[in-house]
Amino acid sequence: MDEDKVPLGEVFRRLIRSTGPISVAQFMGESNARYYGGRDPFGQGGDFVTAPEVSQMFGELIGLWCADMWVRAGREEPVHYVELGPGRGTLAKDALRAAKRYGFEPRVHFVETSQSLKDVQLETLPGAYWHHDLSTVPMEGPVLLVANEFLDALPVRQLVRTAGGWRERMVGLEGDAFVFVAGTQPMDSAVPAELRDQPEGTILETCPAAAAVVYEVAGRLKEQGGAALFIDYGHAETTMGSTLQAIARHQKVDPFAMPGEADLTALVDFATLARVAQSRDARHLGTVTHGEWLSALGIEARAEALMARAPHLREEITLARDRLAAPDRMGTLFKVLGLAAPFWPDGAGFAPPV
Repeated sequence: MDEDKVPLGEVFRRLIRSTGPISVAQFMGESNARYYGGRDPFGQGGDFVTAPEVSQMFGELIGLWCADMWVRAGREEPVHYVELGPGRGTLAKDALRAAKRYGFEPRVHFVETSQSLKDVQLETLPGAYWHHDLSTVPMEGPVLLVANEFLDALPVRQLVRTAGGWRERMVGLEGDAFVFVAGTQPMDSAVPAELRDQPEGTILETCPAAAAVVYEVAGRLKEQGGAALFIDYGHAETTMGSTLQAIARHQKVDPFAMPGEADLTALVDFATLARVAQSRDARHLGTVTHGEWLSALGIEARAEALMARAPHLREEITLARDRLAAPDRMGTLFKVLGLAAPFWPDGAGFAPPV
């Protein structure tokens, strides 16, 4: 039987019984690779709805932000619009339509590993270039990069404080059930000195994959010029505890219940990522809440303009605006991290550095 047809839970059980517990990072990484590799999970008919699917306003404001940065930086050509994990291509389509009015007509690059989603993106933006990772994106010309709900799906590594010190948090078995267990290898050296003295049971979550992405993007910005937006749900400051969760059919489910059939995510540690970017001399424009950023960019005015053109959709537009920006919806939990090349201007929606 083809290995990718075998339920991933069974693959994991065989592996654990044969070689012992696997890391949380391996469990999450392989689960999401299987999950995204064979489906389009977006929209009401899928498992979750992302901001671009909520309203065209989201993509339009991102497009205007990119165009504004490019214009104020001098309109250098060639310019590249790069999106990590572009979903159905909805965000890019809305962004580029809005940005075109200001002369921003970049070469479009999608970093995507799912063939199912590539097929959808090809219909949405047939002129785009596709890449498996950033390494093949052109090195000449500034980059305007957007990553919306991309980092949260990258595998996290969890460390747990035990009576014997810090250990990696692993996934083992009790009968057929997946359970968390502590690894045997001491991991104290992997924990920052200021965080080591924590109560037993404390969990520290890190995401080396997200740090690697931001490190590479920051290097690109420094060398090529440009700016980047990382938009996701997460913390502005580093916190303790596990944030691993799973979503299927618009509901939270047990992360162990259906590996490969549910979207596994974790909250993004934006404070750490900002430091990673600064270590490569990229500018940290700021980290602000989704609601603050969209409000500063004019989502209220954009909503009013849409309502004026389509008054019969007033209620729908109002609900979409509130879903994106209201504090009790996406407005506070979601954050926007802005980065720019050292010589590029400040970005709209971020307070200028003191």
